[in-house]
Amino acid sequence: MVEEPENLGDPPAQNVDTDTEQSLATAQELIAKCIAPVKKQYLCPLPVKSSIKEASNDAVLDAKPSSNSSLVTEKKSKRQAKRERKQEQKSVLHLCPVVAKSGSVSSCQYADKCRFSHDIEGFKSEKPVDLEGKCPFLEEEGPCPYGMACRFSGTHKAEANAETISTRRRESETNGLRKDVQKLLWKNKMKFPMADAQLKLLGLLLNSKKKDLADDEEEDLIVSDSSHVTDGNGCAEVDMTIRSGSCSEVVEKTVNIDDTSIPDELRPLKKARASINESQLSEANNGSSVQDKDPEEDGKPASTDSYISAETDKSLKTHVREKKLIDFSDKLYLAPLTTVGNLPFRRVCKVLGADVTCGEMAMCTNLLQGQASEWALLRRHSSENFFGVQICGAYPDTVSRAVELINQECSVDFIDINMGCPIDLVVNKGAGSALLTKPVRIKNVIQVASCTVDKPITVKVRTGYFEGRNRIEGLINDISNWGASAVTIHGRSRQQRYSKLPDWEYVYGCARKAPDALQVIGNGDVYSYVDWNKHKTECPKLNTLMIARGALVKPWIFTEIKEQRHWDITSAERLNILKDYVHFGLEHWGSDTKGVEATRHFLLEWLSYTYRYIPVGLLDVVPAQLNWRSPSYFGRDELESLMASDSAADWIRISEMLLGKVPAGFTFSPKHKSNSHDRAENG
Repeated sequence: MVEEPENLGDPPAQNVDTDTEQSLATAQELIAKCIAPVKKQYLCPLPVKSSIKEASNDAVLDAKPSSNSSLVTEKKSKRQAKRERKQEQKSVLHLCPVVAKSGSVSSCQYADKCRFSHDIEGFKSEKPVDLEGKCPFLEEEGPCPYGMACRFSGTHKAEANAETISTRRRESETNGLRKDVQKLLWKNKMKFPMADAQLKLLGLLLNSKKKDLADDEEEDLIVSDSSHVTDGNGCAEVDMTIRSGSCSEVVEKTVNIDDTSIPDELRPLKKARASINESQLSEANNGSSVQDKDPEEDGKPASTDSYISAETDKSLKTHVREKKLIDFSDKLYLAPLTTVGNLPFRRVCKVLGADVTCGEMAMCTNLLQGQASEWALLRRHSSENFFGVQICGAYPDTVSRAVELINQECSVDFIDINMGCPIDLVVNKGAGSALLTKPVRIKNVIQVASCTVDKPITVKVRTGYFEGRNRIEGLINDISNWGASAVTIHGRSRQQRYSKLPDWEYVYGCARKAPDALQVIGNGDVYSYVDWNKHKTECPKLNTLMIARGALVKPWIFTEIKEQRHWDITSAERLNILKDYVHFGLEHWGSDTKGVEATRHFLLEWLSYTYRYIPVGLLDVVPAQLNWRSPSYFGRDELESLMASDSAADWIRISEMLLGKVPAGFTFSPKHKSNSHDRAENG
């Protein structure tokens, strides 16, 4: 799940023909209409993208569905998908991984009971032709972990044999989910002493049945319809100030709230500090969230309440000001990007100059359920020397427990809490930007998370939920007091999505009001070193800027900023970047057929953004802006023209240059709707 890739939303398409305007208007007139001023000698009378699409149709004819659209496929029912998966497992191509690695049928401990095929000869006869190039694991010690299933098996070393094959995960990647922890999560037997102690101390440890009702009652008291009325500065007329103290202090009630209106479950624990002493603080830091002994071993089920009572006095964390400091100042920060911001993409950006990287947004509930696919979003490569993970949750208990679990199992430098995701699926569950309407819950989430772990906690927000009703400016001091080390402000509201330019003046105002202890990171349409310099000059209090969509379209933006130049990159250099991505992808997802197709899928998702790049040498005005729409143009060579195509068939053609022919019946539909120039409704 989740931050959603910062998708490419643009102004609505003009009602006149772009190419006709391009030939008649001046560069400034085109820019005023958000049309890229491409030099006239590169313009084409007929859209080159359509001609390229026609030229490439033959190459991908088998890859297209029979429907009218080449992008849409018929949705399968869950029963049909399950049946197809079972049939695939019985196929000779679905060779047992252990047999594939060893080359011997006897190596599988399940023998005839194995759910995979053991027909080695049948697999060899049906296996697709090896791809061009070398095995990505060739330079590592020992043989390829995929054995004969590798699509580059012809390049394997002759000395590789079954006895030396290792099933370990590559040492360059960390933050995997251990099996014993996953089983505890599956059985709901995982203990979170640090998080639950803080939740109980702050009066937030509620029964699951009462949580929703109590939380809604409290929020209704704080956020009423009248609270959306703003004054001239865009701040709410209702006093939204929330008092806060250190993590060990009793939580004070919000102003204008009658004491009798708060449910008993939400009342703070009185005299909580009296039972805590300094010697107990050091003992708490040595605790473990994984219970060594099965709670049902003695025949009695473990009680969460009794467990917390025994641990409360020795589970309090140190004051937030004593946390490990983290410095974002002037560092190039690659935003967490859903789907496209995977580990291979982050490796590409690191090579091109990124300083800070952050994993894709992970949902707290899925992490706490032990879902392997969600934990894969937390994986870290050894080249990511300044790395954080981003999580998203709706309630303090799920967020704090996820934070404790990540702190226990993963190697990260900071944990970012997403409070700005605009996607309906997330917002409807009360997470992401939905939290912007609930300041009390924002306080509870940040405070309990920052008190649970010593890792720095950062938050990512938008200006507000409703357009014209900005809220963060009034909360900026409180966010620091609640324990956050840094806040990233995207200069758009949730309602606005990506359809208009970001409000950088509002971001500047928030940064100037922020206390020195809180680092402020600006975010929104940074697309060149000129944008970077402009924002840093106009507001020196901004510690750094987060780069999101700019990195999707041209990941070499990090090189441009560091070298302070506009890089007129060639099509060959761009292709080399794609080759690096493919190499990193095969290392990450695997070099067998499944890994190759996973790499292809995510490559295509990325190509659905990179076609937006307009080469510097083709523009009359430099630098380009992220919201410019491009007319139809010829590139300086055939490859550059191909890379400018908005046709999915041409993206598939590029993938075939790197990963071989697509399988029969292959189709691709971009996950995010705003990947094209004329769609701005989604984010």
